[in-house]
Amino acid sequence: MIKEQRHTDIETKGWIRVMPKRIRPYLLMMRLDRPIGTWLLLLPALWIILMTGDLSHWPILLLFTIGAIVMRGAGCVINDLWDRNLDGGVERTSIRPIPSGQINIWQALMLLLGLLMLGLVILLQFNRLTILVGLASLVFIAIYPLMKRWTWWPQAFLGLTFNFGALMGYTAIKNDIGLSSVILYCAGFFWTLGYDTIYALQDRDDDQMLGIKSTARLFIEKWDNVYIPLYFFYIMHFIFLMLSLHYSHSGVPILGWFIFVIPALHLIWQIKTLTLNDPQNALKRFKSNRDYGLLVCTAIIITVYIL
Repeated sequence: MIKEQRHTDIETKGWIRVMPKRIRPYLLMMRLDRPIGTWLLLLPALWIILMTGDLSHWPILLLFTIGAIVMRGAGCVINDLWDRNLDGGVERTSIRPIPSGQINIWQALMLLLGLLMLGLVILLQFNRLTILVGLASLVFIAIYPLMKRWTWWPQAFLGLTFNFGALMGYTAIKNDIGLSSVILYCAGFFWTLGYDTIYALQDRDDDQMLGIKSTARLFIEKWDNVYIPLYFFYIMHFIFLMLSLHYSHSGVPILGWFIFVIPALHLIWQIKTLTLNDPQNALKRFKSNRDYGLLVCTAIIITVYIL
C-alpha cells in the first residue's frame, strides 16, 4: 500500500489503480500516471512538424508520439536510478518505486533496457540523420540527472535535453537540419528554463537540506527574485518561437501573428498567479504548460493551414 504524503505528484488513482499490482510500480516509474512530461517532450516536435510539413505527415506524428512516451519513460528510469539515494529525502519523491522498496535496481535496469530497445525500433523507422540526432540525445538523457549535483542550472541542461524533438521533427521531414529547427530548439530551451524553474519550486526546502541545486533556489536565495528571470525566459522563448515560424513558413498573414497573443497571455498568467511557497500552486502552473503547448499547436494550424 502506497503511503499518502502531504505533497506528491504521484497519481495512484484512475486507471493506474485498476492495473495488476505487480506492474503498477513499473508504470509509476515510467511516470505513465503523469503524462505532462511526455507532452513537454513531444510538443516541440509537433510544433516543427506542423510548421514545416503538412497534415499528411500523420505517420511521423504518430511515431513521435509513441517515441515520446517510451523515451520519457526511459529518462525517468535513468533519473530514478541516479537519484535512488536522494529521492527518499524529498517529500514529493519519497514514495517513488525505488526509495519505497517496490522496485530494486536490477528490475529498474531491465525495464530501462526494454524501453531503450523499443525506442531504438521506433528510431530506426526514420532516415539516417534523424537516427543520428536521436542517438546524440541519449547522451544528454543519461547525464541530465547529475546536473543538479554540479550546477545551479540543471534546468538549462534539461532544456538542452528535452527539445531534441524540434531538431528530429525537422530532419524526419526534410532530411536536413534547417535554421527554423535550430531556432525552435532555442525557443524550447528557454521554455524549459521557465517551466522547470516553476517545477523546482515544489522541492526548494528539501533540496536545500540535501544540497541539491536548481534555478528555483538560485533565483530566490541568491538573486532574491524568481519572477524577473521567468519573464525573461518566456519572452526569449516567444521571440524564438515567432522567428522559427517566420523562417519555416514565409508570408505569415498579419492575423496569424495576432493569434499567438492567446498562448502568450497564458505564459503571463502562469507567472502572475504563481505562489512561491505553495507546492500545489507550482505544480498546477507547471502542468498548465501542456495547455500552452496545445494553444501554440492550434495557432500554428490556423496560421499555416487555414488563413
